[in-house]
Amino acid sequence: MKTHMNFATRDLAKSVDFYKTLLDAQPLKSLDDYALFVTDDPGLELALDLNRKATPGHEHYGLVVDSTAEVDRAAARLSEAGLAIDLEREEVCCYAKQTKVWATDPDGRRWEVYTVLEETEQRDASDCCSDDCTTNEACCT
Repeated sequence: MKTHMNFATRDLAKSVDFYKTLLDAQPLKSLDDYALFVTDDPGLELALDLNRKATPGHEHYGLVVDSTAEVDRAAARLSEAGLAIDLEREEVCCYAKQTKVWATDPDGRRWEVYTVLEETEQRDASDCCSDDCTTNEACCT
């Protein structure tokens, strides 16, 4: 089973470059107005549609990996591609201690690559997901 997502994008070429780096994969299809990534790890089918009026909401997306080393590899890959990243180590968010790296796609969608180090009783550190929402109530839903 794979998760399917379809995102409208204002700049298909920039988005393809971003997702090639984020997913460490090449698109299966790449046309003037459409691109499709299909990956086994993570099990994902991501379609990108060119729409110059696209405006994402305030959501964020994530890729769960098995180790801090994988987060570090993702951070290096994103940084080496010239993308701005935010690295969080052993931060409490969503009732779990996590290490994660954040990056933003060309249309403003925030992505995290993260691993859960341990479950916690505390929901969030005070700055959890602060770039994504104005309050912590809907922080990591």
